[in-house]
Amino acid sequence: MLIIPIKEGENIDRALKRYKRKFVKTTVKNQLNARKQFNKPSIVRRAQVQKAQYIQGLRDAEEV
Repeated sequence: MLIIPIKEGENIDRALKRYKRKFVKTTVKNQLNARKQFNKPSIVRRAQVQKAQYIQGLRDAEEV
């Protein structure tokens, strides 16, 4: 559960904005989207491999 302490005299819109930012950072939204639809394990693995290849390519380009 996310708890956002509201400071004395703080605008509710500002507090909501802080809440939304904290909500996105906790990756709760990503987990909810992942649970909406079943993904086969082979597809999940393939996505992980593709991400690893992309990151490795960035690191290799950085070294050159």
